[in-house]
Amino acid sequence: MVSSLDGIIAKQDNSVSWFETSSHYEKGVAVEDPEGFLKAIDCYVMGSKTYELALEFSKVYGWAYGDKPTIVLTNRSLQSYSQNIEFYSGDLNKFVSERLKPKYENVWVVGGSMLTRDFIRLKLVDEIRISILPIILGDGLPFFDHIGQEQILYLKDTKAYKNGMVELCYKIKK
Repeated sequence: MVSSLDGIIAKQDNSVSWFETSSHYEKGVAVEDPEGFLKAIDCYVMGSKTYELALEFSKVYGWAYGDKPTIVLTNRSLQSYSQNIEFYSGDLNKFVSERLKPKYENVWVVGGSMLTRDFIRLKLVDEIRISILPIILGDGLPFFDHIGQEQILYLKDTKAYKNGMVELCYKIKK
């Protein structure tokens, strides 16, 4: 997930124009080509609002998730962008144990905040990877929205980039 320093993942109007940064950090590394990381992903899971936002972005930038299987969790009836997209409504524990674990090794829960919250609450997440941009938004949609329980994390990796972004990767203690 990409977040502002104050934990906001989107402005109130869902805009993410603030993703572009003009910051510069001399000691940072160059932003890596995400292709290697993305190749390791077997399947994407996202909520319906994130799916609708991704569809809007795809009109300008193309579909960001390529031809990998994408499962949208929703109670609404939505149109599929491609044959690689399917929809699921129901119990998350059952979804993970019966649909994800038997087929996929590396699943990326893309968002949004409500879906992330539910996955964390149910202890269905192995790690949290967050890229923090050098901006404080002050208001908007928080990444960790009312999780309501303590989670112990272990720092797995961290990187600082020349554009001022910091990436943190935490393993969740089970």
